[in-house]
Amino acid sequence: MTKHVTGTREEWLAARVELLGAEKDLTRRGDELARRRQELPWVRVDKAYRFETDEGSASLADLFRGRSQLIVYHFMFGPDFAAGCSSCSAIADGFNGSVVHLANHDVTLLAISRAPLAKLQVYKRRMGWTFPWASSHDGDFNFDFNISFTEEQQREGSIEYNYGRGNHAMDASPPLEPVVQLAATCGTDAPTYSRDRPGLSAFVLEDGVVYHTYSSYSRGMDGIWGMYQWLDRAPKGRNETGIWWRRHDEYGAR
Repeated sequence: MTKHVTGTREEWLAARVELLGAEKDLTRRGDELARRRQELPWVRVDKAYRFETDEGSASLADLFRGRSQLIVYHFMFGPDFAAGCSSCSAIADGFNGSVVHLANHDVTLLAISRAPLAKLQVYKRRMGWTFPWASSHDGDFNFDFNISFTEEQQREGSIEYNYGRGNHAMDASPPLEPVVQLAATCGTDAPTYSRDRPGLSAFVLEDGVVYHTYSSYSRGMDGIWGMYQWLDRAPKGRNETGIWWRRHDEYGAR
């Protein structure tokens, strides 16, 4: 017998209608947050970043692919990783279907990682992904956008991530067990794994000038982590007791 509250259809409907009011309020607050994101000041990007892509060397402006807006997913795949982060992989599983719709609404979506392009291409084929993915391997892009950090920053405890210093689980010393576990799935150790972080950055191209408009990190990725949007609507919610997800080709048959 279930321990959860049960009731009649009429009781359920009354509770559901009450919840609907809260859901509508959340939607309106989400619309307001989106408006405030769009009102952030734009910051001109003058640095000449270079990336390696399937089409060859590219500038940041080239990554727009003829569109005026660019959304970058900062995918955790450091140069010393054997495979991309499993958490980022779960998020990226939702990109293929969105890329074409965004492209037809003047937005280019792509991933950027520090791993060499050849390593990204191998992993991309393994995952069956078709979205564009660029390497910033030898450049400052990831470091300038507070998504990658040096060993020196790690030793000094001077990492500033998600608009704060030393306030993230990946900054803990000794490393937390979930970080150790995730690092192992990438074929590396926790300190190496923690020098790259997840995030999202948005840019606009206007009159030939690139501007940085928005960045979000850590739990700011929840909204694009598709499986969690489904779990939040499932009867038992996220129902997590640890790291349960895998790369999509690592699950057993169900």
